[in-house]
Amino acid sequence: MTMKILLIGHRGYVGPVAARHLTRSLPGAEVHGIDANWFQGSEAAPFPDALFASQRRADVRDLTEADFRGFDAVVALAAVSNDPIGKEFEDATADINSAAVLKAAAAAKAAGVKRFVFASSCSMYGAGSDSFRKETDTLNPLTAYARSKVATEEGLRALAGDGFMVTSLRFATACGASPMLRLDLVLNDFVATALRTGRIEVLSDGSPWRPLIHVEDMARAIEWALVRAGADLVEVNVGSQAWTWQVGQLARDVAGLLGGVAVEINTNAAPDKRSYRVDFSRFAELAPDHQPTKDFHEAVRELADLVRGMDFAGTTVRESRFIRLNILRGHVAGGRLDSALRWTA
Repeated sequence: MTMKILLIGHRGYVGPVAARHLTRSLPGAEVHGIDANWFQGSEAAPFPDALFASQRRADVRDLTEADFRGFDAVVALAAVSNDPIGKEFEDATADINSAAVLKAAAAAKAAGVKRFVFASSCSMYGAGSDSFRKETDTLNPLTAYARSKVATEEGLRALAGDGFMVTSLRFATACGASPMLRLDLVLNDFVATALRTGRIEVLSDGSPWRPLIHVEDMARAIEWALVRAGADLVEVNVGSQAWTWQVGQLARDVAGLLGGVAVEINTNAAPDKRSYRVDFSRFAELAPDHQPTKDFHEAVRELADLVRGMDFAGTTVRESRFIRLNILRGHVAGGRLDSALRWTA
């Protein structure tokens, strides 16, 4: 039987990779997309329009029950996507990442959607000790972005049940090649700056821990959430111990793979409190057939190949259109988006 799936935020970093995976792995799957289209025109490679049965522009804040009728499953990817954007657009972060997603989930349930998959984040654990953080541990969100994810999970708990299966996937830090490439993610930034400048500059003292997950493995986890049996509510850390690094060591590993790259670590930097290690054992138990499989060397090579073919239009990596905050600032400065990150026309 065909599964009709709606990706909210399908023209972001994860959407095209998820669509490619789902159309390959779920026979007969029909994938549709809704997106605010903030980042249209900042593609690193052609967007795979053919993967989608339909696409349209809409703000997640404006979706109603009618938008969800006829769908079997909804995957909520739409979000103000990182800490720097959350700091600059704090109200919009809470409004979009939490209030709008919860409103959409309630509308989806009312429309008869059976499965709702929420792209959550391990950043909710905030400042962690050297112990591995489990799903049952106290959350300690340090940023507007992380707080928005906590609030959404709390609201989704009340909606789960009565045939409405909610899965909150607490993803590790995303990385890897995508047509909608982001270079404001730590591994992607390291590869791009290494290739563009011959060096990797670590802005922290290199000690913070970061669990990473390749975007293709994120898609595998989304597939699991769409087909899993069991409870109406699952909140689970998604990633692997094998892909957990201290930031300084990650820089050195990238430099070693690319060759001829210097690593500069700011040993005088103030401590970065966003440091955490995560226990992924529950995900291994729940989804043994959907575990991360991406090889790190292959991931770096694919990123490098993509970056070498990209047009930076004379800008540095951190000034480029591949940094999400730069795009949003440009839209606001040009009057195309207002301060709430809504289109003005």
